[in-house]
Amino acid sequence: MNRGKVFLITILLVLTLSTVGSVSCGASAANHGTSPTATTNPYSTTAYSLPSITDVVEAVKPAVVSIVVGTVSYNFFMQPVPTENAGSGVIFDPRGYIVTNNHVVEGATSITVTLTDGRSFDAEIVGTDPLSDLAVIKIDGNNLPTAAFGNSSQLRVGDWVVAIGNALALEGGPTVTVGVISAKGRTIQEQNGVDLYDVIQTDAAINPGNSGGPLINLQGQVIGINTAKISSVEVSGVGFAVSADTAHPVVEELIDKGYVSRPYLGVSFVTVTPSIADSYGLATETGAMVYQVSLDSPADGAGLKWGDVIVAIDDEEIISSDDAILTIRAHKIGDEIQITYFRGSGQKTTSAVLIERPRD
Repeated sequence: MNRGKVFLITILLVLTLSTVGSVSCGASAANHGTSPTATTNPYSTTAYSLPSITDVVEAVKPAVVSIVVGTVSYNFFMQPVPTENAGSGVIFDPRGYIVTNNHVVEGATSITVTLTDGRSFDAEIVGTDPLSDLAVIKIDGNNLPTAAFGNSSQLRVGDWVVAIGNALALEGGPTVTVGVISAKGRTIQEQNGVDLYDVIQTDAAINPGNSGGPLINLQGQVIGINTAKISSVEVSGVGFAVSADTAHPVVEELIDKGYVSRPYLGVSFVTVTPSIADSYGLATETGAMVYQVSLDSPADGAGLKWGDVIVAIDDEEIISSDDAILTIRAHKIGDEIQITYFRGSGQKTTSAVLIERPRD
């Protein structure tokens, strides 16, 4: 054999053995836990396994109830026709108080509540609050399971959540779906035109019948009351829940007096945008523009008029109409507030004493 060919074959054999040895050593190191890849891989299934929700569901599900509401509708000939609607609720007080949605029990002639243990009760309405789409109903029973409210302000986008409810009124107990917090602090408008504030958005499936059921965290706390979903062929995984921080004080007040008292300024707003500012020749491109003032209201007494743009209430900057509404709601009836606003190009200040919102 030619000496050059022998030399080339020898080099190839050495390189091959070196490569095999390198791979073998790497495998050996991995088996002994010394491979950098094995110890630092942030995507290992052990570190990022999905949470088990079984224990959470078993703890909360007994407190989730099915609600069947009897109502009366009218046919073409204006004849009364009895109908039934289904929804959900959650027992939050051992005395039998249940929170649900206002739209679930609105117009009810009868309300039947069924627990997961098979017990069934007639329920009565304690109080309703259309502005938050919440209601409290009550049943009389013993040894009732309950679920506790959590602190929704501590939620983070991406946190795991579980929705439990009477989806589609299917038999066999509540339906459980899981997802994450998609967004916080949303404002949505319901079909009846009511705006809901501080709403949680989730991709956990919320279907007809889920309304009024709880959205819970992995600690088994109620952090929202499932309220609505966007129904569209083009939209998937967009559901909403009234936050626990909004719901908890509302339901406590409903128990105490059957309705919710809110501070009232007596003005309707629209959010100022650059295009609105340009159209109306406003001096600012942000703020809450007044478009209606109720007669004899605190706003009327403070001299506010159509076209005024509120840019601050007390020390709170007002960027949008939501800011103005939530800032007012954060006050108490009887509080005096300082209002900074633009009228034309001039900045002005005025004050108003908030009164109780008239009951519709």
